[in-house]
Amino acid sequence: MNTSDLEILKEKGIDSKQFEAQLQSFREGFPFLSIHKAAEIGNGIFQLDNDLNNFLLLWEEYLKGDKTSVKFVPASGAASRMFKNIFEFISTDYTKPTTDFEKTFFDKIRSFAFYNELNDICIKNNHKDIQTLINEEEYKTVASNLLNTDGLNYGNLPKGLLKFHNYADGNRTPLEEHLVEGALYSKSNNNEVNIHFTVSNEHRELFVKHVNEVYERYAKQYDVKYSISFSEQKTSTDTVAADSNNEPFRENGELVFRPGGHGALIENLNDLNADIVFIKNIDNVVPDSLKDTTVVYKKLLAGLLVSLQKKAFNYLEQLENENISETSLATINKFCENELLNKNPKASSFSKSELISYLKGKLNRPIRVCGMVKNVGEPGGGPYLIENEDGSISPQILESSQINMKDERSVNIMNTATHFNPVDLVCAIKDYKGNKFNLTKYIDKNTGFISSKSKNGRELKALELPGLWNGAMSNWNTVFVEVPILTFNPVKTVNDLLREEHQ
Repeated sequence: MNTSDLEILKEKGIDSKQFEAQLQSFREGFPFLSIHKAAEIGNGIFQLDNDLNNFLLLWEEYLKGDKTSVKFVPASGAASRMFKNIFEFISTDYTKPTTDFEKTFFDKIRSFAFYNELNDICIKNNHKDIQTLINEEEYKTVASNLLNTDGLNYGNLPKGLLKFHNYADGNRTPLEEHLVEGALYSKSNNNEVNIHFTVSNEHRELFVKHVNEVYERYAKQYDVKYSISFSEQKTSTDTVAADSNNEPFRENGELVFRPGGHGALIENLNDLNADIVFIKNIDNVVPDSLKDTTVVYKKLLAGLLVSLQKKAFNYLEQLENENISETSLATINKFCENELLNKNPKASSFSKSELISYLKGKLNRPIRVCGMVKNVGEPGGGPYLIENEDGSISPQILESSQINMKDERSVNIMNTATHFNPVDLVCAIKDYKGNKFNLTKYIDKNTGFISSKSKNGRELKALELPGLWNGAMSNWNTVFVEVPILTFNPVKTVNDLLREEHQ
């Protein structure tokens, strides 16, 4: 490394050992995980058919105490991918909608929550409303007014700031829908709602401006006090790019770095001072007419979490007694096996001191309860039971990149998966003594991912850190619960907003 390299590393907060470890990852790659089987109902995934009222009451009681809950919303994603098809339409050599996607977009353009604002922009820029432009076959003018900087600029904004849903009293952005959700299921005993958005530096001011414009309306409507905070992905989580020889990729002699992926957000999560954290992506929201199911299941997941945490804390206190009985140890081990689904065939051969140490290690960890939906062809990782290095088997969320697609057994297991991960997590991040866990200690650093990119015509290898809800939380206690598909309504393309769930 030269002086310039050292200066860049210092500026980013990356030490030389971290830098060398990243290069080593390019050279060695990452091992695939050893899959025991896909999680399914009755074997890895719970159904909350019973005790529903009990879990709801547990969560309501928890909120009455002095504990803090926070909604953690990754919101840095740009909306450009949402409009990929419309960008492509603008650059085509034809002028009228031709593909099914394009026809649907323009045929139903009045149904979008941004229609009125777009209409105003068209009148301002072209002195014609949308319908007139369409009648004159100026479709690309309408599209340009939606996407470009001299229009609504939707092609450059983050998803969280786009108009998603129609309401009589004013149409809402995803950010606003998250404010409403927070008031409905995570309001504290002093009526405070804590929401944390991770945003890009480029858009932070826009988020702050939008919050300042809307939060008083929802605070008054739901009789709450909002505490809204923001953070950005830390530059210390950036990863160096590599060339085809696994050497540092340079441009004009300078090292090239890239963001480390959503796994970098474990650092942002680790900075929160909270007892319970809800995690949900910015675009997974529905209008008020469909919120009941989402709210109920958020409360159910949270109620189950605090129930499991209460038991774990009680057992950890018991384990501090060296004279704990064999019967009590057996009860605690059954809890690990049957409720946390941490099963270790070797446990039966452990000495008493070994079993105590093992159980302490398994129980004194962050806990997450993860909603899982039935697999209906949506993209996303899935719930599996994984074989760990210590011989135990435990639940884990996997992405396809972590599965050996050349191994017939692994592929067959993946093809039998019944559920997938909608990113619907409720997390407990403090230990039984009330101290915050250092979440960075529970990352499986062997679960990163290397992808191929290109920059100015040159091959570039990019290193992604272990994902936020898979490798970054690999060593947490993980519980999977089936939730209704209605609770999962992502917006991957602009036409997804035309789905019944978003109307």
